[in-house]
Amino acid sequence: MSDHHLQELPAEAGTSERFASHSHPGAPEHRIHRETAHRLARLALIGFILTFILARVFVVLIMSKQMPNLYFFMGGTHVHHLNYGIFLLAAVCGYSVFTRPINRAAEITALLYGVAMGLTFDEFGMWLHLGGSYWQRASVDAVIVVSAVFALVSFARSIKRFEAHHLRAFIGLALVLVGFGIVLYTAGNRLGDMMGPKLHDLEAASSP
Repeated sequence: MSDHHLQELPAEAGTSERFASHSHPGAPEHRIHRETAHRLARLALIGFILTFILARVFVVLIMSKQMPNLYFFMGGTHVHHLNYGIFLLAAVCGYSVFTRPINRAAEITALLYGVAMGLTFDEFGMWLHLGGSYWQRASVDAVIVVSAVFALVSFARSIKRFEAHHLRAFIGLALVLVGFGIVLYTAGNRLGDMMGPKLHDLEAASSP
Protein backbone atom coordinates (compact mmCIF):
# COMPACT_ATOMS: atom_id res chain seq x y z
CA MET A 1 0.00 0.00 0.00
CA SER A 2 1.42 3.41 -0.96
CA ASP A 3 2.02 6.31 1.40
CA HIS A 4 -0.80 8.17 -0.35
CA HIS A 5 -3.28 5.44 0.57
CA LEU A 6 -1.96 5.29 4.12
CA GLN A 7 -2.62 8.99 4.55
CA GLU A 8 -6.20 8.56 3.37
CA LEU A 9 -7.08 6.04 6.09
CA PRO A 10 -9.45 7.50 8.70
CA ALA A 11 -7.86 8.44 12.01
CA GLU A 12 -10.30 6.22 13.87
CA ALA A 13 -8.73 3.15 12.32
CA GLY A 14 -5.68 3.64 14.52
CA THR A 15 -7.57 4.56 17.67
CA SER A 16 -10.32 1.97 17.83
CA GLU A 17 -9.84 -0.35 20.76
CA ARG A 18 -9.35 -3.98 19.98
CA PHE A 19 -8.01 -7.19 21.38
CA ALA A 20 -6.28 -9.29 18.75
CA SER A 21 -6.13 -13.04 19.04
CA HIS A 22 -2.62 -14.33 19.73
CA SER A 23 -3.31 -17.81 18.41
CA HIS A 24 -2.36 -19.12 14.97
CA PRO A 25 -1.86 -16.76 12.03
CA GLY A 26 -5.06 -15.98 10.24
CA ALA A 27 -7.22 -16.30 13.38
CA PRO A 28 -10.06 -13.75 13.50
CA GLU A 29 -9.45 -10.64 15.58
CA HIS A 30 -11.52 -9.95 18.65
CA ARG A 31 -12.45 -6.27 18.29
CA ILE A 32 -14.11 -4.26 21.03
CA HIS A 33 -14.85 -0.71 19.89
CA ARG A 34 -15.42 2.09 22.33
CA GLU A 35 -19.10 2.30 21.38
CA THR A 36 -19.48 -1.38 22.25
CA ALA A 37 -17.78 -0.89 25.61
CA HIS A 38 -20.12 1.97 26.48
CA ARG A 39 -23.17 -0.06 25.46
CA LEU A 40 -22.08 -3.01 27.60
CA ALA A 41 -21.56 -0.71 30.58
CA ARG A 42 -25.06 0.69 30.12
CA LEU A 43 -26.50 -2.83 30.09
CA ALA A 44 -24.62 -3.63 33.29
CA LEU A 45 -25.97 -0.44 34.85
CA ILE A 46 -29.55 -1.35 33.89
CA GLY A 47 -29.20 -4.86 35.29
CA PHE A 48 -27.63 -3.50 38.48
CA ILE A 49 -30.31 -0.90 39.25
CA LEU A 50 -33.26 -3.14 38.35
CA THR A 51 -31.91 -5.98 40.49
CA PHE A 52 -31.42 -3.68 43.47
CA ILE A 53 -34.96 -2.30 43.19
CA LEU A 54 -36.57 -5.72 42.73
CA ALA A 55 -34.57 -7.20 45.61
CA ARG A 56 -35.77 -4.46 47.95
CA VAL A 57 -39.37 -4.82 46.81
CA PHE A 58 -39.35 -8.59 47.27
CA VAL A 59 -37.78 -8.35 50.72
CA VAL A 60 -40.40 -5.85 51.88
CA LEU A 61 -43.22 -8.00 50.50
CA ILE A 62 -41.84 -11.15 52.14
CA MET A 63 -41.25 -9.43 55.48
CA SER A 64 -44.75 -7.94 55.47
CA LYS A 65 -46.16 -11.36 54.49
CA GLN A 66 -47.64 -9.97 51.28
CA MET A 67 -46.03 -12.84 49.33
CA PRO A 68 -44.75 -16.35 50.16
CA ASN A 69 -41.44 -16.70 51.94
CA LEU A 70 -38.95 -17.36 49.13
CA TYR A 71 -35.88 -17.35 51.37
CA PHE A 72 -33.58 -20.35 50.95
CA PHE A 73 -32.47 -22.14 54.11
CA MET A 74 -29.68 -24.70 54.38
CA GLY A 75 -29.43 -26.56 57.65
CA GLY A 76 -31.37 -23.83 59.40
CA THR A 77 -29.15 -21.09 57.97
CA HIS A 78 -30.71 -18.36 55.85
CA VAL A 79 -28.69 -18.17 52.63
CA HIS A 80 -28.79 -14.47 51.77
CA HIS A 81 -29.03 -13.39 48.15
CA LEU A 82 -25.57 -11.83 48.30
CA ASN A 83 -24.34 -15.42 48.03
CA TYR A 84 -26.27 -15.86 44.80
CA GLY A 85 -24.56 -12.72 43.54
CA ILE A 86 -21.12 -14.02 44.48
CA PHE A 87 -21.64 -17.31 42.66
CA LEU A 88 -23.10 -15.52 39.64
CA LEU A 89 -20.16 -13.10 39.63
CA ALA A 90 -17.73 -16.02 39.68
CA ALA A 91 -19.53 -17.69 36.78
CA VAL A 92 -19.81 -14.51 34.69
CA CYS A 93 -16.18 -13.51 35.26
CA GLY A 94 -14.93 -17.00 34.48
CA TYR A 95 -17.02 -17.11 31.31
CA SER A 96 -15.75 -13.68 30.26
CA VAL A 97 -12.10 -14.54 30.86
CA PHE A 98 -12.05 -17.95 29.22
CA THR A 99 -14.43 -17.44 26.28
CA ARG A 100 -14.23 -13.68 25.64
CA PRO A 101 -17.83 -13.33 24.42
CA ILE A 102 -18.74 -10.96 21.61
CA ASN A 103 -21.89 -9.53 20.06
CA ARG A 104 -25.10 -10.88 21.59
CA ALA A 105 -23.27 -13.11 24.06
CA ALA A 106 -21.30 -10.11 25.34
CA GLU A 107 -24.50 -8.13 25.88
CA ILE A 108 -26.12 -10.95 27.87
CA THR A 109 -22.92 -11.35 29.89
CA ALA A 110 -22.87 -7.62 30.70
CA LEU A 111 -26.51 -7.73 31.80
CA LEU A 112 -25.87 -10.75 34.02
CA TYR A 113 -22.81 -9.02 35.46
CA GLY A 114 -25.03 -6.11 36.50
CA VAL A 115 -27.55 -8.52 38.04
CA ALA A 116 -24.79 -10.25 40.01
CA MET A 117 -23.43 -6.93 41.24
CA GLY A 118 -26.94 -5.87 42.27
CA LEU A 119 -27.51 -9.04 44.29
CA THR A 120 -24.15 -8.68 46.01
CA PHE A 121 -24.12 -4.96 46.79
CA ASP A 122 -27.77 -4.92 47.90
CA GLU A 123 -26.43 -6.55 51.08
CA PHE A 124 -23.10 -4.73 51.13
CA GLY A 125 -23.56 -3.65 54.74
CA MET A 126 -24.08 -7.23 55.86
CA TRP A 127 -20.88 -8.57 54.32
CA LEU A 128 -18.97 -5.45 55.33
CA HIS A 129 -19.94 -5.85 58.99
CA LEU A 130 -20.27 -9.65 58.85
CA GLY A 131 -23.92 -9.48 59.87
CA GLY A 132 -26.42 -6.98 61.14
CA SER A 133 -29.67 -5.73 59.71
CA TYR A 134 -30.59 -5.90 56.04
CA TRP A 135 -31.55 -2.21 56.17
CA GLN A 136 -28.07 -0.87 56.76
CA ARG A 137 -27.31 2.54 55.28
CA ALA A 138 -23.94 1.27 54.04
CA SER A 139 -25.70 -0.91 51.45
CA VAL A 140 -27.58 2.02 49.92
CA ASP A 141 -24.45 4.17 49.89
CA ALA A 142 -22.52 1.38 48.15
CA VAL A 143 -25.24 0.99 45.53
CA ILE A 144 -25.12 4.72 44.79
CA VAL A 145 -21.33 4.64 44.39
CA VAL A 146 -21.38 1.57 42.14
CA SER A 147 -24.16 3.10 40.03
CA ALA A 148 -22.10 6.27 39.63
CA VAL A 149 -19.08 4.26 38.50
CA PHE A 150 -21.16 2.32 35.97
CA ALA A 151 -22.65 5.58 34.69
CA LEU A 152 -19.19 7.12 34.36
CA VAL A 153 -17.95 4.16 32.32
CA SER A 154 -21.14 4.24 30.24
CA PHE A 155 -20.80 7.89 29.25
CA ALA A 156 -17.10 8.62 29.79
CA ARG A 157 -16.43 9.69 26.23
CA SER A 158 -19.43 12.00 26.15
CA ILE A 159 -18.40 13.58 29.44
CA LYS A 160 -14.86 14.09 28.14
CA ARG A 161 -16.14 15.78 24.99
CA PHE A 162 -18.54 17.89 27.04
CA GLU A 163 -15.75 19.02 29.35
CA ALA A 164 -13.46 19.93 26.47
CA HIS A 165 -15.96 22.07 24.57
CA HIS A 166 -18.14 23.46 27.37
CA LEU A 167 -15.93 23.95 30.40
CA ARG A 168 -18.23 26.39 32.18
CA ALA A 169 -21.28 24.22 31.69
CA PHE A 170 -19.30 21.21 32.87
CA ILE A 171 -18.27 23.01 36.07
CA GLY A 172 -21.87 24.05 36.62
CA LEU A 173 -23.06 20.50 36.12
CA ALA A 174 -20.40 19.20 38.51
CA LEU A 175 -21.57 21.65 41.18
CA VAL A 176 -25.17 20.59 40.64
CA LEU A 177 -24.20 16.94 41.00
CA VAL A 178 -22.29 17.67 44.20
CA GLY A 179 -25.29 19.54 45.57
CA PHE A 180 -27.57 16.69 44.55
CA GLY A 181 -25.29 14.25 46.36
CA ILE A 182 -25.44 16.34 49.54
CA VAL A 183 -29.23 16.60 49.33
CA LEU A 184 -29.51 12.86 48.66
CA TYR A 185 -27.29 12.05 51.63
CA THR A 186 -29.22 14.38 53.95
CA ALA A 187 -32.57 13.07 52.75
CA GLY A 188 -31.33 9.52 53.21
CA ASN A 189 -30.40 10.24 56.82
CA ARG A 190 -33.80 11.75 57.56
CA LEU A 191 -35.61 8.95 55.79
CA GLY A 192 -33.57 6.45 57.74
CA ASP A 193 -34.52 8.15 61.01
CA MET A 194 -38.19 8.02 60.02
CA MET A 195 -38.44 4.58 58.45
CA GLY A 196 -35.46 2.81 60.00
CA PRO A 197 -37.14 1.70 63.26
CA LYS A 198 -40.22 0.45 61.39
CA LEU A 199 -38.11 -1.55 58.93
CA HIS A 200 -36.03 -3.03 61.73
CA ASP A 201 -39.18 -4.03 63.61
CA LEU A 202 -40.57 -5.56 60.41
CA GLU A 203 -37.37 -7.51 59.92
CA ALA A 204 -37.36 -8.74 63.52
CA ALA A 205 -41.00 -9.81 63.36
CA SER A 206 -40.44 -11.77 60.15
CA SER A 207 -37.26 -13.55 61.26
CA PRO A 208 -37.73 -17.32 61.54
